[in-house]
Amino acid sequence: MLRDWLPFLIYGLMALAIPASMIAMSFAFAQRPARRTRARGVPFESGVSQGQMKPQRFTVSFYLTAMLFIVFDIEIVFLYPLAVQLHALGWFGFVEFAFFLLILLVAYVYIWRKGALEW
Repeated sequence: MLRDWLPFLIYGLMALAIPASMIAMSFAFAQRPARRTRARGVPFESGVSQGQMKPQRFTVSFYLTAMLFIVFDIEIVFLYPLAVQLHALGWFGFVEFAFFLLILLVAYVYIWRKGALEW
C-alpha cells in the first residue's frame, strides 16, 4: 500500500519543502537597512520613483480596444485545440475550422471598418 502512495508523498513533501526553503532563504540572506529613510519608503517601479499619482482619463476607444483584444484572445484559445485535433477530425473538422475562421474574419473586418482599432 505504501509503495503505491510513495510517489505522491514525495511529491507533496517537495511541494511543501521548496516554497518553505525559499521563504527561509529570503529571511536568512536579506540585507537589513542600517536606518529607515524617507526615500526608502517611496514606492518605485523599475527604479523610477512614481512620486504623486496623477489621475488619468482614458478614452472609450482605449477600453473598447482592450475588450476586443480579450475577445479575440479567448477565441484563439478555442482555436488551438481544434488545430491540434484537426487531423483526427477529418473533413468535418476542417469545415468547422474554416467556418470558425470565417466568423473571426468577419468580426475582425467589422470592427476594423467601424474604426474600433484606432485610438
